[in-house]
Amino acid sequence: MSLFKQLLIAICLFLVVAFSGSFMVGLESSREQYVNQLRSHAQDAATALGLSLTPHIDDAAMVELMVSSIFDSGYFASIRVIDLQSGTVLVERTGVPDAAGTQIPQWFVELIGLQSAGGDAIVSRGWQQAARVEVQSHPLFALARLWQSALGSLGWLLACGLASAGLGAFLLRRQLKPLDYMVEQSHAIARREFLSLPELPRTPELRRVVQAMNQMVEKLKALFQEQAERSERLRDEAYRDSLTGLANRRHFEMQLQARLSADDQASTGYLLLLRVHDLAGLNQRLGGQRTDQLLLAVAELLTQAAAGQGAGQLVARSRGGDFALLMPGLVAEEADQLAQRLDAGLANLVTTGAADTLPVAHMGLVPFSPGDALADLLRLADEALAKAESQTDRTWATLTQGEAPSVGDERHTWHQLLDQALGQRQLQLYFQPVVDSRDRSRVLHYKVLSRLRDERGENIPAGRFLPWLQRFGWMARLDLLMLELVLQQMASHGETLALNLSGALLREPQALDKAFELLRRHAQLGPRLVLELEEDQLPEQAVLERLTRRLRELGFSLSLQHFGGRFSMIGNLARLGLAYLKVDGSYIRAIDLEADKRLFIEAMQRAAHSIDLPLIAERVETEGELEVLRGMGFQGVQGQLFGAPAPWR
Repeated sequence: MSLFKQLLIAICLFLVVAFSGSFMVGLESSREQYVNQLRSHAQDAATALGLSLTPHIDDAAMVELMVSSIFDSGYFASIRVIDLQSGTVLVERTGVPDAAGTQIPQWFVELIGLQSAGGDAIVSRGWQQAARVEVQSHPLFALARLWQSALGSLGWLLACGLASAGLGAFLLRRQLKPLDYMVEQSHAIARREFLSLPELPRTPELRRVVQAMNQMVEKLKALFQEQAERSERLRDEAYRDSLTGLANRRHFEMQLQARLSADDQASTGYLLLLRVHDLAGLNQRLGGQRTDQLLLAVAELLTQAAAGQGAGQLVARSRGGDFALLMPGLVAEEADQLAQRLDAGLANLVTTGAADTLPVAHMGLVPFSPGDALADLLRLADEALAKAESQTDRTWATLTQGEAPSVGDERHTWHQLLDQALGQRQLQLYFQPVVDSRDRSRVLHYKVLSRLRDERGENIPAGRFLPWLQRFGWMARLDLLMLELVLQQMASHGETLALNLSGALLREPQALDKAFELLRRHAQLGPRLVLELEEDQLPEQAVLERLTRRLRELGFSLSLQHFGGRFSMIGNLARLGLAYLKVDGSYIRAIDLEADKRLFIEAMQRAAHSIDLPLIAERVETEGELEVLRGMGFQGVQGQLFGAPAPWR
């Protein structure tokens, strides 16, 4: 029972005891008063009647008349006139007063126990005592007044009691409000949120408790922030170029390998290599500081170009004046357009004085597809760059490993295939288990993946058709269809599933409302469905917080997948109450052999552990990787080592 209820019950019990005692004391006091009044009333009546009968004691008719007149006035149980010489009753009147309108409960009469009171007087005949008058008052009217008085007192005490209880409850709730906030603080910490109570209570005891709680929350927040900053520094040291802030060659090759792997993250696209022309000569002519400014300008130009190509792009600086731009989902026509824009931007650097001669740089472009060998692709890209450097008519060149398909035909084919699949609900659901790192037989949940069946009956992984869906603006359609299919499929079993949603769904209010309507109709499935977002498709913090709040109200939870590239934002994610984080597979690959990856992932794990945020590793392929992750304390693992994506069985 809560402290508020205990105190409120104690106040109510105190009020009941106090008011009950006051009521009983008042009732008993009134009873004694009425007893005295009855006795006085009977004695006064007997005295008055005795004096009145003295002149007429020998007139029997007059005696009876006077007795009857007194008795008929009411309030009497009996009046008797007794002859003192013979002891005979000269006149006697008895009866019960008219009780109409009194309506006194019998239990009240028995409880009060108010008895009739009597009085007597002597009637004289000269100097001789002739008779005695005995009068008995009836308690009926006293009981009626006592009953009405009791009802009035009880009503007033009840009104005062209720008002006092209400006021006490209000004051208690107001005084104990900081305790409710501290409860919310503890719940928020469990959700990886850090809340402080800005307004301290006036009560000294509660003020000290709130201050201590705020200090603990601030300490946890500082500890977590320190861990996050340390992890970010390690990541920057291992995967960031110190001059431009871009990804270095190591991180670039990790991401490119992920795009070439044969899983759902793999996709087609273009790789662009850019080399600043005559970097050594620039250093001699412009000096090291101006050359660094030129490299920064080239990095900014590439970053702006990548930002306009959608999600999943990566800009890196390999070494010196060599840059790389990874563009998944790009087709040949768009690659040529991108090269033209970059060429124009590089030429503008001469106009602004950042460079002194043309050409500023050369570019080589090559397409890539899932299953390509990393070494062969990089060799082909180097050949394309060498070809561009040997040309005089333009600064870029494109090489392909085979005959490139017609862009127009490819676009038309994909448009027709995807439109038909979405319209006729032809997507296939595949599931990959995510297991406990310490017990491979225990499945934490199943990751839901999508497959598209082509005209030859082959299943196309999502990495192949997602770039086309993004190009056509149909990602929200895919999310709604997948959500509907998953909710229908969950009705047939009791397992937990995880479904990825795109950032496009969050940017389209109508589609997002439809998604929430689907979730609302299936709210009973909330504990068994986790919704995931891509790290590089997260909306603004305020939008993300509203999203998690709405999902939490419906009983669903949110998590992030492919996490690791933006670890500095984990401080903001701590307030969202995420279910878990899935670490990108590029940081997991060969983690048992590469010490720098272990340092970064260990720091990430410590930061996440400080706020009780579980980590799940993606694309775990070897037993060595599993052993390292298990030692670090990862909760779950996902990858081909534990099962390939397959239809539900």
